[in-house]
Amino acid sequence: MKEENQKKSRGAALLDSAIVACLFLFAAAAPNSIAVTQTAWLLGMTFWLLRFAFYPRPKLQRTPVDYLLLGFFILSGLSSLLSYEPMVSIGKMRAASLFTIVYLFSQNLPSRRVIRVLALTLVGACMINLIFTGAQRLLGVGVKVYNLAEASPLYKAGVRHGDTLLTVDGVKLHDPQELVNELSKPDKKVVTVTAYRHEWMLPCKVPRGTLLAGNNALEQLGVGSWSKGRDWRASGFFGNFVTYAEVLQLILALTVGLFVALRRKRSLIGLGLLLALAGMVGALLLTVTRASWFAFIVSSAVILVLSVSRRAVLVAGVLAIPLILAGLFVLQQKRNVGFIDQQDQSISWRETVWREGFHLLLSKPRHLLVGIGMDSIKSHWREWGMFDQGRLPWGHMHSNPLEIALERGVPALLVWLALLFVYARTIWRMLRDKTRLDWIEQGILLGALGGLAGFFVSGQVHYNWGDSEVIMIFYFLMGAVMALNNNSYPLELTGSNP
Repeated sequence: MKEENQKKSRGAALLDSAIVACLFLFAAAAPNSIAVTQTAWLLGMTFWLLRFAFYPRPKLQRTPVDYLLLGFFILSGLSSLLSYEPMVSIGKMRAASLFTIVYLFSQNLPSRRVIRVLALTLVGACMINLIFTGAQRLLGVGVKVYNLAEASPLYKAGVRHGDTLLTVDGVKLHDPQELVNELSKPDKKVVTVTAYRHEWMLPCKVPRGTLLAGNNALEQLGVGSWSKGRDWRASGFFGNFVTYAEVLQLILALTVGLFVALRRKRSLIGLGLLLALAGMVGALLLTVTRASWFAFIVSSAVILVLSVSRRAVLVAGVLAIPLILAGLFVLQQKRNVGFIDQQDQSISWRETVWREGFHLLLSKPRHLLVGIGMDSIKSHWREWGMFDQGRLPWGHMHSNPLEIALERGVPALLVWLALLFVYARTIWRMLRDKTRLDWIEQGILLGALGGLAGFFVSGQVHYNWGDSEVIMIFYFLMGAVMALNNNSYPLELTGSNP
């Protein structure tokens, strides 16, 4: 019997180690790869379920958000069953099940030390995409064209001065000669050149056999000069600049929280956090995403107000002025719009879909109660007259509250709001008892609360709750907070407060 128990203990220890390894893989991959992050989540959940087959079985710790997380998931499932497109909505329940990340972390972190190292791992892993973003910007992409002649086949196809030609028939462009070679082939009548202009990708149809006479590629294309393009919106490894901006906002808040909580800022740790902050702020600026910029300002303000003196807050505000001015300059240069600009199509687009979404939500009691079902709008938007009768790109409502209410019903929205409130209140109460906190733990709590504030603010004009890359990091931070809230951990306050 003793030997059998010993074998079970080895199995339990092996699974416990595998789970912790998955948590670290999750933290390292979250800022860089959704595929690896979800693999770590699924493997971790599998190992955790297997762990219940070994003695001693894991003890489940209750958290303040249990009922609200489960309630929101159940209401999402009910909405899916009653959806206009049940199979489509039920398929979206896999994304809804990401809330289990909270429990994967909160129930399986063996010590406060592991929580602290995981937080630093998340910040450190973000440096990978920052290096990639910087290198990509330095090297440039595509062919940015200047001074096009009106006789140019590119000009006639819609390309204009300052556009960056990225691909021709889906193949990346590196220099003008490649485009000339493609336009000289006899096998097709028309090629599609993808041009980037401010924030838009424009497919331009260029007929073959329309090259001008000339001795070089530029003369044949009717282009005055060219360079590598460096004006696109940074997207890291995600391929979407809004996703990247929202991920950066959450990790930036954590980094700001850690830096503020660090007592000896003139140290190697302080230097590392400061370099990370500078890199993330630079990358966030290059996403040219206004809502995420504002979210970062809000999250930083929350962190500073809760942790430093009024004088320090004022000094930080003064130091932020050049950064704000730089952001406005970048916005004008890269997107050719102001911060609040009614001429900006993205603002008028949002105003249109918000108006249509509210109308659809109020059109039937059923919509108010259980919603229309997740993603059902993609199949029924025509009959509902959405997206300006199809004249606007169709997708979602660009607002967390409206999207949740419309797809899952007003009760689900109320539960969601209660979830965020209880989460914020839990962090607030933990921050008030600083005697139990190491500096890193205090930084995690400050970063989580600031990140929550920023997430909520940007979520008024973005559907970041539906972005898996973003919500996985959000749940990771929530799981870490709930783990710190677990009173069964020893304090481990060993004076490690640099």
